[in-house]
Amino acid sequence: MTTKLTDYKYIKAYFDAVDGGEIRVCKDQYLLIDYLKNRVLNRDDVWLDEKAVENSINVPKKYFPFELFLWQKFIQTFIYGLRWKKDGELVFNIYFVYVGRGSGKNGWIAWNSFYLTSGLNGIKHYDVELNATSEDQAKTSFDDIYSVLEDHPALENSYRKRKEVITNLKTKSRIQFNTANARTKDGKRPGANVFDEVHEYADYKSISVATSGGGKIDDYREFYITTDGQVRGGPLDDLKEESRGILNGELGIDKKGAAYSTMLPLIFRLDSPDEVDNVDNWEKASPSFNFNSSLKTKMLQEYAKMQRNASLRIEFMTKRMNSPIEDTRFAVADYEDVLKTQDEDIPEGVSECIGGIDYAEIRDFCSVGLFFKYKGKTYWKQHTFIYYKALELQNINQDIVDIAVEKGVAEIVHGRKIEPRTVVDWFIEQADKYFIKEICMDEFRASILAPALKEAGFKIKIVRRGRIEHSKMDPTLTSMFIDHTLFFGDDPLMRWYTMNVYKHFLPNDNVEYLKIEKESRKTDGFFAFTHAMAARDDLVDYGEFEDMDTADFGGSGPLVF
Repeated sequence: MTTKLTDYKYIKAYFDAVDGGEIRVCKDQYLLIDYLKNRVLNRDDVWLDEKAVENSINVPKKYFPFELFLWQKFIQTFIYGLRWKKDGELVFNIYFVYVGRGSGKNGWIAWNSFYLTSGLNGIKHYDVELNATSEDQAKTSFDDIYSVLEDHPALENSYRKRKEVITNLKTKSRIQFNTANARTKDGKRPGANVFDEVHEYADYKSISVATSGGGKIDDYREFYITTDGQVRGGPLDDLKEESRGILNGELGIDKKGAAYSTMLPLIFRLDSPDEVDNVDNWEKASPSFNFNSSLKTKMLQEYAKMQRNASLRIEFMTKRMNSPIEDTRFAVADYEDVLKTQDEDIPEGVSECIGGIDYAEIRDFCSVGLFFKYKGKTYWKQHTFIYYKALELQNINQDIVDIAVEKGVAEIVHGRKIEPRTVVDWFIEQADKYFIKEICMDEFRASILAPALKEAGFKIKIVRRGRIEHSKMDPTLTSMFIDHTLFFGDDPLMRWYTMNVYKHFLPNDNVEYLKIEKESRKTDGFFAFTHAMAARDDLVDYGEFEDMDTADFGGSGPLVF
């Protein structure tokens, strides 16, 4: 057994290939390698079952008409080998493989489905469910396995194949395919669920039904394999969001902490759309590109055609490169710019501020915050009250909520509703440290909260909500993100809020900030911020006067105006 996990041959080979420039990978792969090296493989409470990994590679190899590529063997290590010493459980049991079309993800799933149902996997009734939104897609990997069984008559003693189900006779494990019809999956006890082309799922209805039976069989696993697509606000965006959290250190492998995730994010894509014009970059999105001559020929043909056809360009960039073409005007900010908001906290000694509130429903989320200006920079400190039943009734990212509560930027509220007094008490507590010049909200929120806040001695300002006010602030807010002069502190909830908003451009060139998806993607903290920002001119940047007082104007005496 390898003493140092990073020296295990498939891990070392992949790391060395990346580090040595033998293969080109995107930034997400570098982040993944850093995450694995420094947060997973260096732990003394995990171990590697090398025999299980070798079996998963060598047993199917006897029957399948292809071999696994290096990137696929690398992944096998974490699907089968990496386990906790304490209980033998898998360290990772969810695998998100976001890879360009043609990279071999369906053949790889067929390979693993074959092995997982075999006797060498060692678990009886380990059923593999192949799920997709269409029957043709759901059958892709199933048909690959069926063909392998047809090509090897000796396997008739081990497998029984039917048009809709393949059964291993020794383990009684089954492989079957399912469409998006949720009723067909209810009541099953799968060993593994595969969700093919996740970008086609608009919601969680069928995914939730399929996964509800998971965990009843040892070593339960979930595979999410997909290219990018056109559906926004669905499961794919959530998986990409969770991947960002893992790769940027907000979620992780620590079983003891709230930021725990068992997902292995395997992201393959271009780092920017303009990289497409250099063929050498294509393996960033399609790691099999340089090892598959027919794939290379096909992609070169498609690239030539897309130069003359916009729709083919969109298809190529979205499906082959995992780099959807989007009009950047519709993004409130790039994710990299949003990440920069965590770089600074409110400077010591800064006191004067403006409050902001967004109170969507008394039994949902309520965000409050304080808006500061200092030396040309803007700071926002938010806090969110979350009505406990909102988490039970809506598909809200629980990991984000757990981290926010742990960091103290959110709290769960019980009772019949979020009481106005809860909001008032927060501002009273903040007033012990800061001078709150006024508290901004729109007219609807004012009808609920203004009387209680006024009674507590706060000045209330009603601001406009919607396209007129958003159009006024948009150039300033856009510059703040681009110039990295806007800071939220270490607040993953506020970053999440921001990424859940898009710009809607109207025919008269006005702008309106809108929510990407109505229920699961909350935006309360962002709109509380825009309410306060609407009154930004009421706030003096005293830091600019401090700079003036200390500036060297070239004279030896006092400055006289």
